[in-house]
Amino acid sequence: MSSSENETYSAQVAPEFAPAQFVRWFREVAPYVHDFRGKTFVIGFGGELVRDGVLNPLIQDLSLLSALGVKLILVHGSRPQVNEQLRLKGLDIQFGRGTEPTGPAALECAKEAAGEIRLDIEAAFSQGLPNTPMSHAKIRVISGNFVTARPVGVIDGLDYQHTGAVRKIDVEAIKAIINQGAIVLLSPLGFSPTGEAFNLDMEDLATSAAIALRAEKLIFLTQDCLIRNEKGETVTELPRAEADRLLTLGSLDEDTHAFLTHASRAVKRGVARAHMLPYTLDGSVLLEIFTHDGVGTMVVEDKLDDLRPAHVDDIGAIVQLIEPLEADGTLVPRGRAVIERDVEKFTVLEHDGVIYGCVAVIPYPEDGMAEMACLIVHPEWQGTGEGELLLRHAEMRARALGLRRLFVLTTRTSHWFMKRGFVQGSIADLPKERQLTYNRSRNSLIFIKRL
Repeated sequence: MSSSENETYSAQVAPEFAPAQFVRWFREVAPYVHDFRGKTFVIGFGGELVRDGVLNPLIQDLSLLSALGVKLILVHGSRPQVNEQLRLKGLDIQFGRGTEPTGPAALECAKEAAGEIRLDIEAAFSQGLPNTPMSHAKIRVISGNFVTARPVGVIDGLDYQHTGAVRKIDVEAIKAIINQGAIVLLSPLGFSPTGEAFNLDMEDLATSAAIALRAEKLIFLTQDCLIRNEKGETVTELPRAEADRLLTLGSLDEDTHAFLTHASRAVKRGVARAHMLPYTLDGSVLLEIFTHDGVGTMVVEDKLDDLRPAHVDDIGAIVQLIEPLEADGTLVPRGRAVIERDVEKFTVLEHDGVIYGCVAVIPYPEDGMAEMACLIVHPEWQGTGEGELLLRHAEMRARALGLRRLFVLTTRTSHWFMKRGFVQGSIADLPKERQLTYNRSRNSLIFIKRL
């Protein structure tokens, strides 16, 4: 094919560049860039990711996160590589999911596999070819003896030998490194104060590191360990209490059960978010972090003890929350009678007998929509995520009713909703029944979110 023919062919298949779309996208991700700059992420992945040839694209995405100011700790596994070493040496041992004994020969295989993967990761971060995402990237990757381990010991008469568990993470040393802009790499090996080496579980190591460092996010890159609903759709946000309930049912496959167990543990111990992402999807880390709904399953610590359905005895407290906002024009006046009529549509936040927040979900099943109304958090409790909690609850409640869109009418908080995935609509987008009651004199803005 001649050069002119090649140029013609390229022009035909190249996607048209849309400047406006690019600018809009860049503006949409800007809030996430601000939110995550200076935050600590722990990224855990097994040796399967390396085996399947996904390491280089992942490193390019992590390089971008580092350039945006995210502090990264990478934790890699090596199970398939260890098993391959064992096979090549003719040893009749194969590691699977779960805690298994590690003999001296298996420990040597674990050391070899960890060293090989560590070098592969360092080499990937050293790329600097022009016209690639790694161009001009100068990222230092530092590994070392940051993990103190202890032996699992003898359990039910079985000596686990060189299989270990995390005893301590050298938090000060790791922080000193990531605060200088370098990336810390942890291999699934730990060392005792006596100098013994122990084979560690990647998931446990990543979780322990995230807890010790008080990380903003723990991200597991898995083959396909996502939580799905009865329709086969990915559950993108999972309260920890619901995760714990799923773990007790025994319906999850072995790998998903393991990852979800560690995600729940991390969130319970103070990690803000724990994610399970498919590494088979190119760019899954970026899609999860920089899009509102993400592409994986995120476990969060919902304050479910504070969240409950409203009942008749709550009407007075709900009215007290609403009245100041009605008085200043933020909310349309409803009156006590309306609250009494719709009380079963309300959810309240209560702590020590004090109701400090509420939200109402009003379904319009014929239109496949629900209205979110009266999302209120008392001023003394604002700024600690309660508004987000009520919004997530409203979304989950609408989904449970089989509704696919959630809308809200607002006069003063449009930016808050836009940041959380709502897009502006018009009166014509409302359910027909709601169009008839729309108060044109208030000229409320309409925002809609697809669920």
